[in-house]
Amino acid sequence: MQVTRQQIVRELINNSAVPQQEYASAYAASNIALCKYWGKRDVELNLPVTSSLSISMSHLGACSKISLCDSAEDHIFLNAVAMSHNTMFYQRLVEFLDLFRPTQDTKFTIDTKTNIPVGAGLASSVCGFAATIKALDALFGWDLEPNELSILARLGSGSACRSIYDGFVLWHAGSAANGLDSFATQLEYDWPDLRVGILLVDGRQKSMTSRDAMQSTVETCRFYKTWPELVTTAIEHTLRALDHKDFWLLGATAEANALAMHALMLATTPPIIYSQAATLDYMQQVWRARSAGLGVFFTQDAGPNLKLLFLASDEARVRELFNEIEVVAPFVPVTENIVCVYE
Repeated sequence: MQVTRQQIVRELINNSAVPQQEYASAYAASNIALCKYWGKRDVELNLPVTSSLSISMSHLGACSKISLCDSAEDHIFLNAVAMSHNTMFYQRLVEFLDLFRPTQDTKFTIDTKTNIPVGAGLASSVCGFAATIKALDALFGWDLEPNELSILARLGSGSACRSIYDGFVLWHAGSAANGLDSFATQLEYDWPDLRVGILLVDGRQKSMTSRDAMQSTVETCRFYKTWPELVTTAIEHTLRALDHKDFWLLGATAEANALAMHALMLATTPPIIYSQAATLDYMQQVWRARSAGLGVFFTQDAGPNLKLLFLASDEARVRELFNEIEVVAPFVPVTENIVCVYE
């Protein structure tokens, strides 16, 4: 019998109808998978076929402020703009909130702020769901452990389970039917010189969601059976790279894993192509730069945008080649997170 998301929620929280404070807010950084999550063994619970490994994007993410409201419906705002009922943002968030309402009449006001494009393949929903579950935990005083928050965030969006943490994060695929062993943990690696650069090709919402593309790949790509072994090897190589601070192994593994994921999409029926002409141009620039000795690699999620991996010592050269790049230093503390400022 299929385990439901509501059953998982009841397993983890004793939901009181009485909030512990008037409102609560929480921040969660976006995360970029170096070893990708692509394929579900359970669609209802967002349980992955394989484990995955990511890096936090520090000051790029979402902040959610949540409170109860005396209304017949939820009030949801994105960057101070009220979301209409027919938007995917509103519908997905309300569906997620339905799991946590103490009573059917409980309604919420949620004000989400984000500094990354929504729906463009930059993990905006990932950090949004993670920030929301953190804020709900604070609002109701559940006092959940990080792995429990990770499980609940996963119910909204699979990769959201990784955005509960900073730094390098490993999402354990697990094997239990109820998914209680499928959660993320923070890896104890610190790499202050590592940089991630975002090359924004197109910030518009993509035509095909990640979840639809993922499911289509699993169902129709005859090469998908090779994917689990590829990811297992990629995670092993990445952990070795982190152990030895081997940047070239880290970058080469991440780039190869991303290309393999997009190769699977090309072999899907019908083919799924997120790359645009500018995406391919950027790839060629990265390969030319690396042939000339520059330590730079790329990774690509389900969208046209690229994320570059390089070291602080090469940042000036990377900026010279890609003057439109936005650079993130995942392990350098941020003194002020503007996205979390509410007036």
